[in-house]
Amino acid sequence: MTAAGSPVTRGDEPLREPARPDEPVRGPGRPDEPVRGPVRPSGLLDVLGVASVVLDTEGRIVLWSPQAEELFGYTAQEALGEFAVRLMIHEQHADLVVKLFADVLETGEDWAGAFPVRRKDGSTRLVEFRNMRLLDDRGDVYALGLAADQSTVRRLERDVALSTRMVAQSPIGLAVLDTELRYVSVNPAMERLNGRPAEEHLGRTVREVLPQVDADALEAAARQVLDSGVPLVDRTTVGRTPAAPDEDHVWSVSLYRLEDALGTVLGVACSVVDVTEQHRAGVEAEAARRRLAVIADASARIGTTLDLDRTACELADVAVPELADVAAVDLLDAVVAGRRSSLGPAEPAVIRALAVRAARPTEALAAADPPGRIARYGPDRLVTECVRTGSPVMVSEVQAADLPRIARSPEAAEQLAAAGVHSYLAVPLIARGEVLGALDLKRTAPSLPFGEDDLLLARELAARAAVQIDNARWYQNARDTALTLQRSLLPSHPPVTGGLEVASRYQPAGATAEVGGDWFDVIPLDDGKTALVVGDVMGSGVNAAATMGRLRTATNALASLDLDPARLLEHLDRTTEGLDHSIATCVYAVHDPRLRQCRIANAGHLPPVRLRDGQPPELLELPTGAPLGVGGVDFCTTTVALEPGDRLVFYTDGLVETRQHPLDERLDALLDLLDGPDRPLEEVCDLLLRTLHQPDNSDDVALLIARVQTPD
Repeated sequence: MTAAGSPVTRGDEPLREPARPDEPVRGPGRPDEPVRGPVRPSGLLDVLGVASVVLDTEGRIVLWSPQAEELFGYTAQEALGEFAVRLMIHEQHADLVVKLFADVLETGEDWAGAFPVRRKDGSTRLVEFRNMRLLDDRGDVYALGLAADQSTVRRLERDVALSTRMVAQSPIGLAVLDTELRYVSVNPAMERLNGRPAEEHLGRTVREVLPQVDADALEAAARQVLDSGVPLVDRTTVGRTPAAPDEDHVWSVSLYRLEDALGTVLGVACSVVDVTEQHRAGVEAEAARRRLAVIADASARIGTTLDLDRTACELADVAVPELADVAAVDLLDAVVAGRRSSLGPAEPAVIRALAVRAARPTEALAAADPPGRIARYGPDRLVTECVRTGSPVMVSEVQAADLPRIARSPEAAEQLAAAGVHSYLAVPLIARGEVLGALDLKRTAPSLPFGEDDLLLARELAARAAVQIDNARWYQNARDTALTLQRSLLPSHPPVTGGLEVASRYQPAGATAEVGGDWFDVIPLDDGKTALVVGDVMGSGVNAAATMGRLRTATNALASLDLDPARLLEHLDRTTEGLDHSIATCVYAVHDPRLRQCRIANAGHLPPVRLRDGQPPELLELPTGAPLGVGGVDFCTTTVALEPGDRLVFYTDGLVETRQHPLDERLDALLDLLDGPDRPLEEVCDLLLRTLHQPDNSDDVALLIARVQTPD
């Protein structure tokens, strides 16, 4: 007879008193848990504010709820005992209301509908009524009227209709789980996502309905939401459902705690969106971004020098670990030697290993050819197939039978198996239409197998690196040719000549530049005299080496005439003018043991150093002069005393000049190294080169040291 939680008054006697603000009442669903404070709305009837009114057979009001007081504006004292028609109904509707009231009492059939009601303040409000006949235990008949404001009813109807339609028609899977995490309801979209009808969900857990998803993680997340009340939004999970049992799908799951108006936890609402396509697109985009990053990295890191071995190492460094766990760069030996190579179907591949890298310590390193080693791979090997056909060879999932075709030997195959190699890829290095070698890639557990995206990246890397490797190969061949020429032009001299003990060194430039035109010479002359020459042709490569050879030949010819050093440089200057505008620096000295002196002339070269026992090393003060090839410049001869035991150190600028340090600072470093006790000349040469010459120096070095011998 009453709305839920609503006290009802009969006449002047309260049937149940309203709960006082400080009186504990029981929350719905929690009979053992008292709730402090007044009763709050906990159901649909309370939200509607349903009023209860009971009339006797004469139409007098005998029961009046607080909600009726709020709806109609009359207190219980004002309404009880009054005729309802007179109190609340306009006169024009009185006859109709009386008839409806009589029909309900006579027939016992309910009546429902909207009716305008007059409030105490004179305003009119449309009210939704449901009227029904009541019998008490004495057989007396009453009429019960349940009433609610029509606008509130319509609003809730719209809300319910909207919610129902949204849930039913939503493309998002929606479900409600109870506090035991069992399905209470699912919408059609969830049925489609899970591939099961609604009745197979109800009363079951996620684990029971979807055994191929990560139920442990989902249930743990739902428990956390139940306990904390904090929603979990857009959590990604992967698995399979009966809707697509053979394909992994990715879902975005959001969880929200459900509570009633009193805060009682009812369960968890779950929304699920299939984001498989977006996930794949994201994975592909990330893979593309990674490929671009690796390619950009390769462009910056590969080919920083024209050294073949270093370029190969740079390629291997880029490939590991971005592309493979183990990478090797191998070239055909004929290609390294500068010859073209083509393999027939039955020919083995003779391969020189240049670089090997691994992401972490692994037995696969021991299975690889050490850098510098030349190995023969039979025609059945996969790397041979790669360089013979010029096409990639990929074995996504390596089986035991594949390892002998990958490894260089049965022992190496066992090492690859022990290392867990499960995927293999060989990509040819092709430049200017020629197959140079292969980039050999392996993956070990727990990495994923090679796929088509990896193949695309490897081919792009190989294509870019092959050009750099080919450049380095041809440069190295040209450099070796120039170096061979230069070494053939440099003298071989006895360690003692004309009263001088002599030691010399020639150090080619670093790999960043070509061979230069530095030279030295020791020329025996008449009367026990000796000419000492150190020079530097500006420029590099074969042309510089050839110019150096011509100047050395001219110097030897002029030295035999026993010319004054200054006069000899004047002749060399005219010779240099005719050598395609070549320019060179040179120091020419003639030692005379009888006079214990040395006559020296300088053509734009760094001054020699004189060492004497008991004195600090000194740079000889010589007129600098102009380089050879400038023309029209006079040269001067300076006489320097040399006693037995004295030493002269001649050198080219490649020994002391750097881009990072001032020349004076480097010359001071040279003098500091030469200071100290007398050492064997060969040891001094090694010390100077080891300490002063930078490995990446872009200039070569000629070094000549002479010690005056004590006369017999």
